[in-house]
Amino acid sequence: MPADRGAAGDGTPHFDDGFYADFLTLLRWRRDVRGFDRLPVPQSELALALEAVDLAPSVGNSQPWRFVTVADPQRRAAVRASFLRCNAEALAGQPDDRAPLYARLKLEGLDAAPVHLAVFCDEGTSQGHGLGIRTMREMLRYSVVTAIHNFWLAARCRGLGVGWVSIIEPDVVTAALDVPPDWQLVAYLCVGYPRALDDVPELEREGWQARSDGRLRLIQR
Repeated sequence: MPADRGAAGDGTPHFDDGFYADFLTLLRWRRDVRGFDRLPVPQSELALALEAVDLAPSVGNSQPWRFVTVADPQRRAAVRASFLRCNAEALAGQPDDRAPLYARLKLEGLDAAPVHLAVFCDEGTSQGHGLGIRTMREMLRYSVVTAIHNFWLAARCRGLGVGWVSIIEPDVVTAALDVPPDWQLVAYLCVGYPRALDDVPELEREGWQARSDGRLRLIQR
């Protein structure tokens, strides 16, 4: 809503230019965190961040996201072992000129992060009555991603950092967590207080990949 158009007296909030500027600042400072302090995260703080999850949009109002806290040491060890296997394979597959850079990247925060969250999509949910997924069933998983992004931004507002670990074997992690068979892994998140933050992505700072011009991703037909 433009800054010169306020609420119409019906309780509709007015998002002015100051709010928009603050929102862009939040987006700029949302980082994929790999380095965490080992300070415990109070359950009250985690609960506040999780409140944002159910405000996410979802196809057919299906809300197919399922967040699983992973605290058991053996289950965490299985996830870490999966990461180590996958990361070694990924390093071996790097071209010679990029392998040293890949090896220097810190790609997970599994050891230090006090909170681990596995996020699943309930592919068998009856909520939503199948609306919007007959031709694009993947909309269920896309809905889960919107919930993750809500959580990520809310966590940042609470001073928490989130790191998405994708270099893992979904089947192995799913088996280790013993969840219902219709649940499909979408994300494994490390959550905690970040050791440091920057408004420039780490992969850009480390020389792995710079951001491209946004105009290259907007086309017209």
